[in-house]
Amino acid sequence: MRIHNVHKLATERLAKSTKPFKARGGRLIRCEYCMLGKQFCICEHQPTVNSTAGFMLVMFDYEMIKPSNTGRLIADVIPDTFAFQWSRTEPEQAMLDIIQDPQWQPFIIFPEEYVVERERVQTGELALESGKRPLYILLDGSWREAKKIFKKSEWLQDLPVISFDPEIVSQYQIRTAAKDNQLATAEVASLVLSHHGEQANADILACWFNVFKERYLAGTKQLDVGVDAALKRLDTLID
Repeated sequence: MRIHNVHKLATERLAKSTKPFKARGGRLIRCEYCMLGKQFCICEHQPTVNSTAGFMLVMFDYEMIKPSNTGRLIADVIPDTFAFQWSRTEPEQAMLDIIQDPQWQPFIIFPEEYVVERERVQTGELALESGKRPLYILLDGSWREAKKIFKKSEWLQDLPVISFDPEIVSQYQIRTAAKDNQLATAEVASLVLSHHGEQANADILACWFNVFKERYLAGTKQLDVGVDAALKRLDTLID
């Protein structure tokens, strides 16, 4: 299993906490990495792919230590995934440095309906500057929190926006979205990878999300994972 930036951020956040964070199902003994109950741990199955894309997770407070968070699944799969806690007034310099790094071309992933400056929204095929790799910035939190990050982060205001209007209904059953087409963070990243032209990687991430979802729901309801259908499909995708 690879220790990645979301794991490190979660460790840092817990160290700064002045009181214990109590997740739902607080009596459950969890794996410190996948955050599932230890008997449902998926760490040994963690897939890693080769990708030309990078992701940056800008995470609302406590999001990185919530067991239901799916941003960590992106970091499980995509090696170049960065993770930072959001601050409206004091954004981390390391995060700003990555956004300004000449090897990356940053894009925010966010619905077009919330973008006032329509010229910021990228349409059609993505045009990358020569020698640059795309850095897809995902705002990780509840829908209300994501909108707050988008509106109140001055350092995001000049970056181009990629918007998706998925025709699929989210299969996310861990936390209920306000609208049917509001996807989990990992689902959005899967759409991004497909748009980026890495369909195989998109399928692996989508399947890894389903592995997590099946095990999470089994843990919260104390059910047998049964046939473990998603994990079996993942094995066929990575063989």
